[in-house]
Amino acid sequence: MSFEINPRLLKSSVPVAVINGCHVLLKNNCYFPWVLVVPEVEEGVEDLHQLSSERYEEVMALVRKVSVFVEVFFEPEKLNVACIGNQVRQMHIHVVGRWSDDPAWPGVVWGSEAKELYSPERLNEIRSALAERL
Repeated sequence: MSFEINPRLLKSSVPVAVINGCHVLLKNNCYFPWVLVVPEVEEGVEDLHQLSSERYEEVMALVRKVSVFVEVFFEPEKLNVACIGNQVRQMHIHVVGRWSDDPAWPGVVWGSEAKELYSPERLNEIRSALAERL
């Protein structure tokens, strides 16, 4: 199976790791600690319930590890985890840390115009820490 990540997902993200056939991407926006898990799946598989039980367990185990990382590393007030795919149909799971004073609160982060790139040093720090913990 040939697999490519949708260019829209890569446009504002940096690759961190590939684990059990799942690509982990860090969104490069310092306002929101935001990680994407992009499982390698067959064309047409867009939603979690379409995965086999075994694959679902693998993907969700990684989502759990990413969630724990975001919670411990960034210490957000709230953690949002979602597989939405309205704009990009390729299966991907968002793990986003939120605070009640973040620029998009209480709305969604993907509609927010608030964007500031991480410094190269901070980006490397987060990528390294995330890769270590996965």
